[in-house]
Amino acid sequence: MQKIGLLAGVGRLPVDFAFCARNLGLSVVTIAVLPTVESDLAEASSVYHQIGVGQLQLLIDTLRQEEVSQVTMLGKVTKELLFSGNVELDGRFQQLLASLPDQKDDTILLALVKELAQEGIQVADQTALLKMLLPQPGVLTKRQPTEGELADMDFGLSMAREIGALDIGQTVVVKDRAVMAVEAIEGTDACIRRGGALAGGSGAVVAKAAKPQQDQRFDMPGAGPATIRSMIEAGASALVLEAGKTLLVDRAEAIALADAHNITIVVK
Repeated sequence: MQKIGLLAGVGRLPVDFAFCARNLGLSVVTIAVLPTVESDLAEASSVYHQIGVGQLQLLIDTLRQEEVSQVTMLGKVTKELLFSGNVELDGRFQQLLASLPDQKDDTILLALVKELAQEGIQVADQTALLKMLLPQPGVLTKRQPTEGELADMDFGLSMAREIGALDIGQTVVVKDRAVMAVEAIEGTDACIRRGGALAGGSGAVVAKAAKPQQDQRFDMPGAGPATIRSMIEAGASALVLEAGKTLLVDRAEAIALADAHNITIVVK
């Protein structure tokens, strides 16, 4: 049976991937790099390991022992972990970081891809088995967007692409064609909550787009029920996703939650 490795962070994407890959007859060797992965990830996997995100040498040794030559990286692993002091970095990871010109997301992830490649382990396209999670253009919810929301969506997507080009983040919160918040190291949900508060607790539009230089092997933008819950907390009224380039996880649950709170979701 052909094997594929899965380096898994937080969220449903790794679980969806593992179930999909096994349904296609693949053996999924999962390494959970955080203790807060989904509880059913082990069940979804053929082989399951838990290795801290900073233990690069052990991670590589495990993949080689499992005879894995191709991996997919899925799930949220926020970069703030590197700066919090709560994650132990082994010597190999420390050496890798020290060799980098900066610590942008793409810089770190490309270096990790190169490190794995040196060991004969290739990183695969994140969407290879998840094409069905890339929604096409249209309104996904019962409520249609207002003209004002549509204007904010177009403005928000253009701003999201700009910050993506700078490798800062992939999400912005806007209102009346003014930027309320820009995603950085804190992640999407914190950005939404901050932007909603600055927008007065109502009427904010959340825009999520891929980077113009998006590498599909890692860091593909995604949304799901957790995104909608953050929007509800923030009083945001609309979400726009870039068509064909943004993953929508647990689509039915996300849409039902949005419908229940009069939030419109548009793919453009």
